[in-house]
Amino acid sequence: MLINVETQKDFEKVVQDVQEKSKEKGFGVMSVHEVHKILESKGMPISYKCTIVEICQPKAASTVLSKRADISTAMPCRISVYEQDGKVVLSTIAPTELLNMYKAEEFKELAQEIENTIRSIMEEAAK
Repeated sequence: MLINVETQKDFEKVVQDVQEKSKEKGFGVMSVHEVHKILESKGMPISYKCTIVEICQPKAASTVLSKRADISTAMPCRISVYEQDGKVVLSTIAPTELLNMYKAEEFKELAQEIENTIRSIMEEAAK
């Protein structure tokens, strides 16, 4: 399941606000990928802006990775910000859905907590 939030805010401002809200809520910003610029530099442009912000909550990551190294393939969490139909969309894959792929019921509560926080980051960045 995707979590999507639309906004009328300026694209660059939303990307900046995602980073700021993530930090405010205890997540580290691990990387920011300006996909549209990367593709353009490779001679394969797309017709809209798209940036992926990778975030991680260190305590949660340590808890999960201490017991299940395979779940690292779903980390860090990614929030995509892209333009669509004159709006800016923030989108992520729900951590609870990702967790289902690993059959890791022991982290269900933690995944829900992370999902709630990411949804909050997205909603606040969209305001």
